[in-house]
Amino acid sequence: MSKRIMVVDDSRLVRVQLEDILKGTDYEITAYCRSGEDAIAQYGEVAPDLVTMDIIMQGMDGLDAAEFILKEHPDARIVMVSSLAYDDTFEKAKAIGARGFVDKPFHQEQLLKVFEQALS
Repeated sequence: MSKRIMVVDDSRLVRVQLEDILKGTDYEITAYCRSGEDAIAQYGEVAPDLVTMDIIMQGMDGLDAAEFILKEHPDARIVMVSSLAYDDTFEKAKAIGARGFVDKPFHQEQLLKVFEQALS
């Protein structure tokens, strides 16, 4: 059975890249959200195995959205996917409970490794 992924990113390009990278793997994208607010609204309904969360988006940023989701759903597995790769960003993501961090641009090997670690 494939693992259900919720993609939270305002970039259509990232969505297309993730779809391409995940073809033929054990992961299936079951929901797309363009904002943190949308992710919060859909999380309970979708109940994904894993969430990829961009940080910089219109409205609520990904760190705040991840923190909110994790307070409501402590078992949520969230991987931050961002080009904002600063030490303080890594630390904040880890502090709120994110299970991993993937730098943009990403490649399949790196992404799948982080997904496996987040799900274990």
